[in-house]
Amino acid sequence: MNSPNPSSTGNPPPSNIGNGVSPDHGGAPPPAEFRTTAREFVNPVAYQHPYASMARFADLLALRFDCNRTCHSYYRQVRLIHDHCGCDPAEITEAQLRDYFLHVKLQKHWQPQSIRQLLAAARIFFINLLARTDWTLFSQIRVKDHDRLPPVLTRRQVIDLLRHIRLRRYRTPLKLIYGCGLRLSECLGLTIHDIQGPENKLIIRGGKGQKDRIVPLPTTLYGELRRYWSFHRHPLLIFPNVGRGERSPEALAARMHSATGPMPCSSLQRLIIVARKQLNLPDASIHSLRHSFATHMLESGAHLHTIQQLLGHRQIATTMVYLHLTHQSTCDALQLMEHLCQGLPR
Repeated sequence: MNSPNPSSTGNPPPSNIGNGVSPDHGGAPPPAEFRTTAREFVNPVAYQHPYASMARFADLLALRFDCNRTCHSYYRQVRLIHDHCGCDPAEITEAQLRDYFLHVKLQKHWQPQSIRQLLAAARIFFINLLARTDWTLFSQIRVKDHDRLPPVLTRRQVIDLLRHIRLRRYRTPLKLIYGCGLRLSECLGLTIHDIQGPENKLIIRGGKGQKDRIVPLPTTLYGELRRYWSFHRHPLLIFPNVGRGERSPEALAARMHSATGPMPCSSLQRLIIVARKQLNLPDASIHSLRHSFATHMLESGAHLHTIQQLLGHRQIATTMVYLHLTHQSTCDALQLMEHLCQGLPR
């Protein structure tokens, strides 16, 4: 991938990658065979259901939610219930369900977010679908988040981590995740239609909660994306899957050009696990780059509401956690505390 001339033709990448126009399709809609998200979720209605009650549950989820990922997550929670109990979930008693909640909390040590998702799915299935309105279990369950701060890398650690990634096809998406504060799936699912380079804009489509947003795209990153795309010239994807086979630049470019889906998330995740061990960064992950982006932006003077919009947070309270992580805030507080302690009697 690190060939002297990344383009097979030797010509610079066409500027229409920044105008959202596909060079091979003249701006037409992308072919149906292309998969433009890092992981596709099929609506549970299409699943093979082990019980009739699960088929009815899938129908109810499809009526209530637009996002296939949400439907899949709730369906999976009820499937785990009936796998644990070994029977049709419509036949499960309140006592059995209570035992299952105790099992995942005390023995499986599920995180609060997972337990809340289980609780929401169970409410829909047992109350909305089966009308078990006399059950009191749901009003007894209380789940409180653990007040844990997300891991954040220093600027020096980010640079060391990115330098440690030797291949450009892995380093480029990681730089984009840090430089624009993206989620992993948002980055790998980008298409040429999402890059508005001349306007310094990056369009994020179908983010968390199926929400679109626009984030600024630094000129340096836009230039890197154009150079990276010029290597494979995929008609739609920015980060197509590399696949297996010969590792020569020509073979890589050919496979990437004909790929039907983006690079899988696991490729970058495994790479970061190896890199963090070698660099002795125990808390580093791909999502740490997003946390680091927000923290470093706040330290540089960006407004909290601006960071909220860039990250796509629905609630400002989610973004406020980064106030606890800024080095500048710690230094300012330390100076004030030093001043308070001056002159105190010994």
